[in-house]
Amino acid sequence: MDPRSSAQDIHRCSLCETAIVHSYCDFCHVNLCKPCVVDHISDGYYKHVIVPFNERRSTLIYPKCEMHPQKSCKFQCKDCNNSFVCSSCMASKQHKGHNFVEVTEVYKTMKDDIKKDAKELEYHISPTYEEIALDSENQLSNLDGGYDKLTTTISKQGEQWHKEIDIVINEMKTEISKMKVKHKEILQKHLAKIKQIQSLIKQIILALRTLEKSTEVSQTFEYSSKVSEFSKPPPKVKVTLPTFIPKPIDHEKLYSLFGQITPLLSTDTEENVLSLNRPKTSARELLDEPELVATIQTGHKFLRNVTCLNKIWTSGETNDIKCFNIKGSLLQTIEQNSGNFPNDIAVDSDEDLLYVSGATGTVNKLKNGVTVELIRLPGWTPSKLCVTSFGHLLVTMYSDDKTQSKVVRYWRYTEKQTIQFDDVGNPLFSGNSNNKYITENRNHDICVADCGASAVVVVTREGKLRWRYTGNRSVTKKDPFEPLGIISDSQSRILTADSDNHCIHILDQNGQFLRYIDNCDLEDPYGLYVDDDDNLFVCEYYKGSVKKIKYLK
Repeated sequence: MDPRSSAQDIHRCSLCETAIVHSYCDFCHVNLCKPCVVDHISDGYYKHVIVPFNERRSTLIYPKCEMHPQKSCKFQCKDCNNSFVCSSCMASKQHKGHNFVEVTEVYKTMKDDIKKDAKELEYHISPTYEEIALDSENQLSNLDGGYDKLTTTISKQGEQWHKEIDIVINEMKTEISKMKVKHKEILQKHLAKIKQIQSLIKQIILALRTLEKSTEVSQTFEYSSKVSEFSKPPPKVKVTLPTFIPKPIDHEKLYSLFGQITPLLSTDTEENVLSLNRPKTSARELLDEPELVATIQTGHKFLRNVTCLNKIWTSGETNDIKCFNIKGSLLQTIEQNSGNFPNDIAVDSDEDLLYVSGATGTVNKLKNGVTVELIRLPGWTPSKLCVTSFGHLLVTMYSDDKTQSKVVRYWRYTEKQTIQFDDVGNPLFSGNSNNKYITENRNHDICVADCGASAVVVVTREGKLRWRYTGNRSVTKKDPFEPLGIISDSQSRILTADSDNHCIHILDQNGQFLRYIDNCDLEDPYGLYVDDDDNLFVCEYYKGSVKKIKYLK
């Protein structure tokens, strides 16, 4: 093998290509043997810089002076935005009395920073991302096995049931498959993000290594550290497998009693990816004094409704629905038919907008800009709605003659349950009001703010009356209690708006009054919403503003 072409070959002269290298031209960047040094500098060019080979690339290559092309800029003018200057520039009137610093001093400092950053990225930050990526890969590798066990458990339970339950079993398996897809999407999305950042870090490290070896001053001075950008890596994502909880067989309630699958949960720091299915969090106490965090001016006339899921949706007694980002900037306005304002709005787990049209008597879904009619019930008009933790839809509605009201549960937009009467046949809800906001508590109780009955009515998931709340007597709250918006938080507390008394009542899960929210310049509260962090969003009816209030520690 030709030794000159071998990977182990010693360095050769770039001119004669045979002799062993002895020196190096730091200006021309060529290897030179002793005889070739004389030939190289014989052209009389004064820029040649001959140094020992082991000291190659040690001579700085200074920028050329724009004003004096024959000179190099070896200084920076501190009074002219650290612009490069040569010795002639320093003596000119333009820089008279200015402060200068040698480029070599700044160059050395920048080089030290580059080495420090490269070390930090390579030995500390990059391994951290590697660990996070490995964790996600391990979760993905165990994903199929976990879901296979879950499916097997459901199959064993299904074998004990009558053949007619097979349809329910298949529906639950489909639900599991969807959870698996979403589970995998969460992990793959997180892994892709980490991989992307890893790739970027590796590119930066390579660039820094190249920059370390470079003698180009301009490139060195253009360097901007990326360490702070990557020094705080994202947390590991932990997604827990759902579990199947079997129930005793009851042929009258096959689907509801077959069992349930715990929600698919993902932790990113302490937050949950699937907010609708987030379990009850650790105990959080009420603040002594609720705090106003932000106010969003929606521009709505008579603001009634607000709902959130990554974005803030609002509607009032106008034919438009508006969407804002978390900072309150308007993102989108959806116009409805003239005179057709939405009775209520909600967002499902797919982040699609649901809204009730009182004029058409329908519940509709807006998906990819297209409105789809989901529910129409002859003789009844839908009023308010909410999406449950299991993805069901609860809708309050009243009869066309306004003498009856009921709550209907839908699963995949098929009616599954009607709640209207108590055990002795008496109506649970008043029939003289269409203002019946609804929410689901964390223990799956159904909570209705029955304005016409001046009461909050709470029933179990099966529709059995648990309790009624008819207000809290107070010398400062003189107007009748007529609850409007209603919502539940992570602690299973229930919050309901008392518009005429300009306050919000906070109840525990058993209907016991805890306190009011009546500060924060609150006026005419109407619709309510609580996000995943227990921030309260309140519609102010006449002002048309949404107030974000922190009320938990």
